[in-house]
Amino acid sequence: MKKVLITGAAGFLGSHLCDRFIREGYHVIGMDNLLTGNMANIEHLFPLPQFEFYYHDITKFVHVPGDLDYILHFASPASPIDYLKMPIQTLKVGALGTHNLLGLAREKKARILVASTSEVYGDPLEHPQSEEYWGNVNPVGPRGVYDEAKRFLEAITMAYHTFHKVDTRIVRIFNTYGPRMRVEDGRVLPAFFSQAIRGEGLTVFGDGSQTRSFCYVDDLVEGIYRLLLSDYTQPVNIGNPAEITIREFADEIMALVGNPKAHIVTRPLPVDDPKVRQPDITRAREVLNWEPKVDRKEGLQRTYEYFKQVVKAD
Repeated sequence: MKKVLITGAAGFLGSHLCDRFIREGYHVIGMDNLLTGNMANIEHLFPLPQFEFYYHDITKFVHVPGDLDYILHFASPASPIDYLKMPIQTLKVGALGTHNLLGLAREKKARILVASTSEVYGDPLEHPQSEEYWGNVNPVGPRGVYDEAKRFLEAITMAYHTFHKVDTRIVRIFNTYGPRMRVEDGRVLPAFFSQAIRGEGLTVFGDGSQTRSFCYVDDLVEGIYRLLLSDYTQPVNIGNPAEITIREFADEIMALVGNPKAHIVTRPLPVDDPKVRQPDITRAREVLNWEPKVDRKEGLQRTYEYFKQVVKAD
């Protein structure tokens, strides 16, 4: 049985990755310091003999006894509300945490896949964004702690790959959604669902013309799984190219939830908020034979079923 370490295991993406690797027959070691993770996301795995959990902060030295085949590094605050509250921790997990895990991968001769983000493209001047685009990031702006942490993560990963010959993979994740997202994590989909269910105003920043491209979590996990097992070592975008404006997205959520009290309220656009976001997934199609399968209507319905359980209507 191959053994995989997944950091950020109690988070939204990490917990879905744990499920996938359990189903694929791996022994899964989950690791999380629960800064933004939730044990409820993985409690169903604790009775399984092929799952174990380490409560640990990866910015400290990381040790896992025995052999290790793969490492998936998904530990990080991942929403603006988190990294604005925890800027130092966000930088440390991208820098010190990644350094520690790359050292562990080198010691164990394990393949490591690190989670980067579409935020490395910043407020892009190229649209859609391909992996060759270097980005337009403000390093000293409020979002810089997350953007630059992930850019450093990519740089040190490639340095370990070229200098120490560590077997590395880099995924650039675009907006992802699905069950187990935190209700109060500040990202647009949990905010819209919770506001619509409660009959509150859906907060649209600016005029709502900014765009995002939403990928259902099962599709993302499939892309990550294929990338891990591929021979490709350059960054790969994984996301859904189906672009939508935030205003249109708010209308879709309100129509799905059907609460007559729900309405749209506008607020000023946050500093350095990207105006557009759409992945060019040509590389994923060619290298991984991957593209998203779940359309937004189906994915939102599945996600709504989850939010109905965790959000109480007023």
